[in-house]
Amino acid sequence: MSVTLSHGEDSSCVRLEGTIDIGDAADLKTALLAALGPRNTVEVALDGVTGLDVTAVQLLWAAQREAQRVNVALHFSGRVPEAVRAVLADAGLKEHLEFSANG
Repeated sequence: MSVTLSHGEDSSCVRLEGTIDIGDAADLKTALLAALGPRNTVEVALDGVTGLDVTAVQLLWAAQREAQRVNVALHFSGRVPEAVRAVLADAGLKEHLEFSANG
């Protein structure tokens, strides 16, 4: 379980690894809010995720909505594991989350 944030000049990347659950919620929320700050583009890398609980899914959905509100492009990248896709589908949120072409 790991949430890391890196910044480029005009973009940020939030990288998630392992199982992201309620124990990671504060770190995930902090990283997402910091990434959405002064940046034009936010990438959320999901290729290292092995599982998401409902708290993580809600935070990702909220981040996408906030990105739309503040006019920041937010993209989910990487090869998204089937287990993660299943959680998003079960939560009824898969259609609300836009994945990059390689995901």
